[in-house]
Amino acid sequence: MKNVAFIINPFSAKKNYQPFLDLLQKKIEHPNFYISESLPGTEKFIKEKFEATDIFVAVGGDGTISSVAKQLINTGKILAIFPAGSGNGFSNETNFTKNLDELLAKIKANKHREIDTFKVNDRLSINVSGTGFDGKVVKHFEKTSRGFTNYIKVTIKTFFSYKPIEVKFSSDEFKKYDGEYLMLNVANTRQFGNNAYIAPHASTVDGLAEVVLVKKFPLIQGAAFAWRMFNKTLKENAYVTFLSVPEIDFTVNTLDWHLDGEYNEIFSPIHIQVLPKSLKILI
Repeated sequence: MKNVAFIINPFSAKKNYQPFLDLLQKKIEHPNFYISESLPGTEKFIKEKFEATDIFVAVGGDGTISSVAKQLINTGKILAIFPAGSGNGFSNETNFTKNLDELLAKIKANKHREIDTFKVNDRLSINVSGTGFDGKVVKHFEKTSRGFTNYIKVTIKTFFSYKPIEVKFSSDEFKKYDGEYLMLNVANTRQFGNNAYIAPHASTVDGLAEVVLVKKFPLIQGAAFAWRMFNKTLKENAYVTFLSVPEIDFTVNTLDWHLDGEYNEIFSPIHIQVLPKSLKILI
């Protein structure tokens, strides 16, 4: 497998990457891999290996996958994934599992498909990105040891103190949606991660992003909202609006964003643009 390179985030999965590496070295003689501890290091490795490599395997969570995918957009190179994050939303949606034999079989078959990605201003997203409540949650979550339990704790704590964001759309077509929201998410796939489906009808191959506007709901409605997310039944109601768009512009009175689960500060105005069929992914 000389045309394959593995990029491993050593901080994913509670830094427990060594068992994966041991197994990889057992399955493949002299595998081509890189233990990444920085984004510049990942970028440098991909550039150095670019010409000789057909498939780049991201070993980590959605943030790791996104950082690798960023280098592969519109290049003809193929992205593969071994999920090792806390949520693994993108890998869940693209049918990658924690089974190395299954992944190696896919690599050997060497089949791929082209999927959409999108940009938030100049920053790439491949899964789900957003601002408002979940942007603030991710900001606080990154200060913990991560994990699903900590995510739930931070989410509940943040909910009680959080003030809605104010969103104003630039186009007359969407002006009627101006207002205060708990959060605004832009979805390329259906889920955040951990099988929480914020956009049940989103697709990676339709040339559209699903903008999900969620108004702050009474606490008593919180359990119902969560139940619908985890059961893929979230739909439009008094608190939830879906907009399917190839691009959209708006302003929002916060800098707190998450891009594929990683905290970012992004200044308004915001321009969302879908990049159709821009990423090749292994199937």
